[in-house]
Amino acid sequence: MAKKNSSKKSKRSAKRAYSSVMVDGPERAASRAMLYAVGFKKPDFKKSQVGIASTWGMVTPCNMHIDQLAVHVNQGVNTNGGKGVVFNTITISDGISMGTEGMKYSLVSREVIADSIETVAGCEGFDGVVAIGGCDKNMPGCLIGLARLNRPSIFVYGGTILPGNYQGKDVDIVSVFEAVGQHANQNINDRQLGELEACAIPGPGSCGGMYTANTMASAIEALGMSLPNSSAQAAVSDEKRNDCERAGKAVMNLLKEGIRPSDIMTKKAFENAITVVTALGGSTNAVLHLLAMAHAANVKLSIDDFTRIGKRVPVLADLKPSGRYVMAELVKIGGTLPLMRMLLEEGLLHGDCLTVTGKTLAQNLTKAPRYPKGQDIIRDFDNPIKKDGHLVVLYGNLAKTGAVAKISGKEGLKFTGKARVYDSEERALKAILSGQVKKGDVIVIRYEGPKGGPGMREMLSPTSAIMGKGLGKDVALITDGRFSGGSHGFVVGHVSPEAFEGGLIAIVKNGDPITIDAKKREVSLDIPASEIKTRMAKWKQPKPSYRRGTLAKYAKTVSSAHLGAVTDLLD
Repeated sequence: MAKKNSSKKSKRSAKRAYSSVMVDGPERAASRAMLYAVGFKKPDFKKSQVGIASTWGMVTPCNMHIDQLAVHVNQGVNTNGGKGVVFNTITISDGISMGTEGMKYSLVSREVIADSIETVAGCEGFDGVVAIGGCDKNMPGCLIGLARLNRPSIFVYGGTILPGNYQGKDVDIVSVFEAVGQHANQNINDRQLGELEACAIPGPGSCGGMYTANTMASAIEALGMSLPNSSAQAAVSDEKRNDCERAGKAVMNLLKEGIRPSDIMTKKAFENAITVVTALGGSTNAVLHLLAMAHAANVKLSIDDFTRIGKRVPVLADLKPSGRYVMAELVKIGGTLPLMRMLLEEGLLHGDCLTVTGKTLAQNLTKAPRYPKGQDIIRDFDNPIKKDGHLVVLYGNLAKTGAVAKISGKEGLKFTGKARVYDSEERALKAILSGQVKKGDVIVIRYEGPKGGPGMREMLSPTSAIMGKGLGKDVALITDGRFSGGSHGFVVGHVSPEAFEGGLIAIVKNGDPITIDAKKREVSLDIPASEIKTRMAKWKQPKPSYRRGTLAKYAKTVSSAHLGAVTDLLD
């Protein structure tokens, strides 16, 4: 009998491994006193405590509804034997800050979110965590925090926005960015621009195309850290509310079974995530974020894994920005589950990977539906959008440690042109809108890298202006910054080493010939080696843009883009 009681005690302790330290015993009376004030009852002190990390904020439509989703997660935890504790972390808005100095805080927010979730959960002794994210950096930020904590955890996606409607056509935030270029080209007037901006964002939810938010939500589901189809639900819907309540129930099962992120976030699981991102034609930011998430999970992942997987995985989804449809249309035909079933049956996914359901990916997909006949959002394998991956990792003298291009196939596979160089995004945008950029130019935007920006801003304003000006097939753009998931065209980002660290991009001059070759996977500055040596000898590192505060701290600790731009690299 004594042995049986001991077994029960050890199982109970495992379910309360952290909260028991905080609230058990007479010496923890003060802790319990504090918790009575926030709604705990006496029986709650014997329950597993689950932290519910909400990224709610009224700074962006992506997150304006997440406080209510947190309520539903809390209900799911509490009705299944746990005690939920809701807390907040931050969000910022890429869409609002894009093209301004404020955008330098965007990628930084990923680290702040990760740090804050780790800090609160670690301090308060939560036994498990459910994190809910909406805007782009929320998702990798949440997963980095969950991986560091390595306690039973689930991620819930806040959901996609519904499209706006302008003159009978679906529109979204990228439609507005591109309209700025059309306005500069005098193709639309002030009234039309005003009408579009007033209707493009109809309510809550993350940007509607296969941009970074929907890309990362899909990747995390494929990784096994979200419940099935969590990535493919409208932000305001019965399905999303149900997803939240089921997540509360599921985290209690993870606690019971002792399943942690380290059991789920394996190398094979990250390969599944890359496969799904590729099939969906997802954002280049997936490279940066998946590398960072893998680093937090102690999984060895490199940019070359994207090349390896991309050689055998086709792009099947006809989704914006390069395609025709928005995420809400994919939701209507069944979401991501039918796609993952297709990939699994084709032998492109590891079905034996464990997920937050407590089952394997293959078991989750056993009863997954098929897409309806006649739909053309997701292509068959014999008729892909592109027969191999669109995320092309480039090397060459301009990117000795790598760069990332998004090649949908519509841009062509090679571009050679003359450099037109700008030392900031603002200068480049002004030149594009004023007509200084001409057909055949390779726009070079530098000192926008993780350290040099600092913060590695997204170049959505310049790339959208290029499209709006009708130059999408006539110019290319390279940068040590990065791109929004909404960017498209012949664009190469994440160039590393970055300019601030003495990468070759720092010594490019106006008129220099540059070649981008997606077939050879190279980006090169085509000038003599002797000239490169002379210029590099004269180059001096500029002074940091920020000497104090958040951006200064970030610049001192952040790694190169080819390593995921992480801030906790050991060496």
